[in-house]
Amino acid sequence: MDKTQPHPLFKLATELGPLIVFFVANAKFGLFVATGAFMVAIIAAMIASYVVTRHVPVMAIVTAVIVIVFGTLTLVLHDETFIKVKPTIIYGLFAAILGGGLLFGRSFIAVMFDQVFNLTPQGWRILTMRWTLFFFAMALLNEFIWRTQSTDFWVGFKVFGVIPLTMIFAIAQMPLTKRYHLEPASLEASEADAGDVRKG
Repeated sequence: MDKTQPHPLFKLATELGPLIVFFVANAKFGLFVATGAFMVAIIAAMIASYVVTRHVPVMAIVTAVIVIVFGTLTLVLHDETFIKVKPTIIYGLFAAILGGGLLFGRSFIAVMFDQVFNLTPQGWRILTMRWTLFFFAMALLNEFIWRTQSTDFWVGFKVFGVIPLTMIFAIAQMPLTKRYHLEPASLEASEADAGDVRKG
């Protein structure tokens, strides 16, 4: 079934909205209130996404589960370490999934990002490896920042650092996707060849 494609601004709002809520709540009420508000905003964003598109991306679901788990630990134990290490866990998990898939000759990048790419096998491998390294680097960066900087700096980095870095990195991959893009005719031929092999 084809998924309803939301307006780009709606998608941006559901991804960036919870972070803005987190940033504003932290500035006004502190990290613990911000954590609770962030959890509510994440759930609201998922509900809004489902109502509009009848679908929730896998990456959003995984992120939401980890946010709820580590957010709950933060509030129950009154320990900000859990919410601060949460991005490290998320980035590390994504890097492990993508890297592990490469070891078994699989690419999960399209599933994680809820997008369809028509790339050559080599293109898939290169794109997946790049995102694996990016997520690994982001995990290390988060660890460095929350362990060496103030809480306010870390919260600001989540909003004004992570999003721009991710967007810049994603845009930088466009030449790669164009270089290894499979045209529809080539894709159909490949599928037809695969069908002939199965019949033979």
